[in-house]
Amino acid sequence: MSDFAVQGHDPDRQRKARTAFLAGMGRGLAGALLFALPMLMTMEMWQLGFYIGRDKLFLLLIINLPLLIILSHHIGFEETFGWREDLRDAIVAYGIGIAASGLILTLFGLLKPDMPASEVLGKIAVQAVPASIGAMFGRSQLTRDEDEACEKPELRKRPASYFGELFLMAVGALFLSLNVAPTEEMILLSYKMTAWHALATILLSITLMHGFVYAVSFEGGHELSPETPWWHALIRFTLPGYVIALTISLFSLWIFEQVDGTALTPLIFAVIVLAFPAAIGAAAARLIL
Repeated sequence: MSDFAVQGHDPDRQRKARTAFLAGMGRGLAGALLFALPMLMTMEMWQLGFYIGRDKLFLLLIINLPLLIILSHHIGFEETFGWREDLRDAIVAYGIGIAASGLILTLFGLLKPDMPASEVLGKIAVQAVPASIGAMFGRSQLTRDEDEACEKPELRKRPASYFGELFLMAVGALFLSLNVAPTEEMILLSYKMTAWHALATILLSITLMHGFVYAVSFEGGHELSPETPWWHALIRFTLPGYVIALTISLFSLWIFEQVDGTALTPLIFAVIVLAFPAAIGAAAARLIL
């Protein structure tokens, strides 16, 4: 009989599963606050809920759901045995993100009863995206060692394929770029940069991205075997990861209304500037996921 069948008929296992799920939700709430609080206290994010195009906001919300489902497949709130349970975890993470965002925005006096419903929903929706991703990250980062020891390793953290790793890098890039993409500093910095500054930023981004994963021995980092050429990981993971960071940066600037009215050269420089934290986020995703 399969473990799934036993779990379905064993009251003790069901109780433990419920306890683990509730603990996971608690960690998810902690992760939502820990990872999203800087954005919850950023003026540009409050304003976005009022003026962001509703088509762009809807697109961001739609994209976030499959992103959460795939994250749940790797680091969900509990052991999952299929995509239906991953979908449930994704909805739970979204719910945590919405609840945490609404609570904090209300606590700070940013949501008021006399506000139009569209503004209230817009502010919560914008903040719920990073908060829901933070809820998923929280499960991975805030799990106790004894909890991990009780879980089956093959179910606790599923290994990702090559394209799965690239996807996780995109998640990390998106999450960290959300912190700064709405700010005016992105455009301001782009006007202050020269081509040499941009080139130096690109080289530093790639160097740090590669070094964090392969060189400085962070927990969760990757070691290259002596038989593997040094350039193999650079070409196979780091450079594609940086291209992903650039793409995510352009997408974030477009979503957050930073593209319209910006000349081409400053826009390219703004993408390069934003890709710096996005690249760090992509590298961090490979370490923690």
